[in-house]
Amino acid sequence: MGLVTLRQIHSNTVLHAESAGCLGEGDALITNQPGLMLAIRTADCLPILMADPVTKAIAAVHAGWRGTALEIVPKTMERMRERFGSRPEDLVVVVGPGIGGCCFEVGPEVAAQFSRFFPERSDFSGRMKVDLVATTRRQLGRNGGTVGQFDASGLCTVCRSDLFHSYRRDREAAGRMVTAIGIRA
Repeated sequence: MGLVTLRQIHSNTVLHAESAGCLGEGDALITNQPGLMLAIRTADCLPILMADPVTKAIAAVHAGWRGTALEIVPKTMERMRERFGSRPEDLVVVVGPGIGGCCFEVGPEVAAQFSRFFPERSDFSGRMKVDLVATTRRQLGRNGGTVGQFDASGLCTVCRSDLFHSYRRDREAAGRMVTAIGIRA
């Protein structure tokens, strides 16, 4: 399989892969080409994989707090709809290990960017904990939307030093994990 990567920049930029290699700057890759393996690297950000078994399209998403606040997952789904005809109800979405709501404490400048996703909360003016998986679930469920299947590992990279790299925990000494998805040729 040909490996497809990108220079991750904590954005909501989605790139379409038609051949192997580094495609440029962005944080999500989509394709429907058999023989390509889409890969992203994480060390606390959420690795999110999507597959559409109907249209045979896939996506790999690097979703840190910036990308989540910028709605990279819904934007990736929209690009899959535009390019491949994918429908949300056909998608299988899987979230791998990432920083959990138990450990992701942020200041008010970051917290404020999540207030629109949690209108029932009023504690966004100070330090608080943000749950990126819960935010992603809410984004996908807006306006009555739903995906076919959604599952999250529930594993926190910060808590589980025995299993995962974590930039928040280990700073510059942190390694990276690679998450990939492909379509067999």
